[in-house]
Amino acid sequence: MNGFRSRLVSLTRKEFRQLLRDRSNLAIGILLPMVLILIFGYGMSLDVKNAPVAVVMEDASPTAHEAIAGLQLSPTIAPILLGSMHDAEELMQERKVDGIVRVPADFSRALAAGNARVQLIVHGSDAGRASIIKAYVSGALAQAGVRQADRNGDAAGAAAAGSVAVEQRMWFNAANTSTWYLVPGLIVLIMTLVGAFLTALVMAREWERGTLEALFVTPVRPVEILLAKIIPYFAVGMLGLTLCLLSARYLFAVPMYGSLLVVVFSSMLYLIVAVSLGLVISSVTRNQFLASQVALIATFMPSMMLSGFLFDLRNVPTAVWVVGHLLPATYFMDLIKTLFLAGDVWPLIWRNCAILLAYAVGLLLVARAVTRKSLD
Repeated sequence: MNGFRSRLVSLTRKEFRQLLRDRSNLAIGILLPMVLILIFGYGMSLDVKNAPVAVVMEDASPTAHEAIAGLQLSPTIAPILLGSMHDAEELMQERKVDGIVRVPADFSRALAAGNARVQLIVHGSDAGRASIIKAYVSGALAQAGVRQADRNGDAAGAAAAGSVAVEQRMWFNAANTSTWYLVPGLIVLIMTLVGAFLTALVMAREWERGTLEALFVTPVRPVEILLAKIIPYFAVGMLGLTLCLLSARYLFAVPMYGSLLVVVFSSMLYLIVAVSLGLVISSVTRNQFLASQVALIATFMPSMMLSGFLFDLRNVPTAVWVVGHLLPATYFMDLIKTLFLAGDVWPLIWRNCAILLAYAVGLLLVARAVTRKSLD
């Protein structure tokens, strides 16, 4: 019994020492749980708060302004008063507002007669968020009819006599299904997985085996090595993109209102970003296991959790919002969903493509610098 206890203590002490020597194991055992807790606890939010909604006041009477008072006092809705539908539609196309409430010019007269109508248009790319906004706006506007009926002395039939009918429309998701929202986002995740995760893993394997060191003693230059590594994985990523587009069109019937050429071009930009990031990770870690974990934590998980794939980033704390907007996946996610569901919104396209181009150039320069250091 004493021998068993002695051997067990010795072996356990040895394993603890080995664990403490290998910092990658400590990082996975301590850092990964902390990252998951922070992301799920603070980063994920399915609530709707301060959703921007354009309110077009074609009726400027006090009665009309009183009718929308319920929206102005809400923590869920952040109304933006506008004077024309054209301005509201532009904001909707650029995803700067989640909905449009149109109060017609004859609203006051119709409300007094008990047959007022208000038009509600909701951005439907996120079906869940759209449903919450529709329910809240409809409920808030309905209260205006009840108050009007009370003033008319019709307390018994308040809900019916002074009702405000809300005519609802859904833009960019006519089927009102979450599939249209999720499938374009899956393209981002798949390209991140192929570009960053796979590249980092395979490149780290070559560092471990000494293949790259053998290349460094040849006359080839670091730029040539990097390009030779980028091109195959870029081709694999483009093949994955083709399969994603075909699946979106023929398996899930997701429409594409934007230009296919813009979709392909922006995807190429993001794929260069992802592959370059994989090269940087593999060059820094030079270990398969560590590279895979770093790539998982630094690329794939943030792309899924903090890029707008599962929920709107406008509902999260400011610190999480800042982290999310440091990720290139966030800009590609916004771009690909807009191209699929809204069409060619050029101000958004130019802005996000310029950001992805800056990321691509910056990461390529970092990858080249890290690779040159390995020649010393």
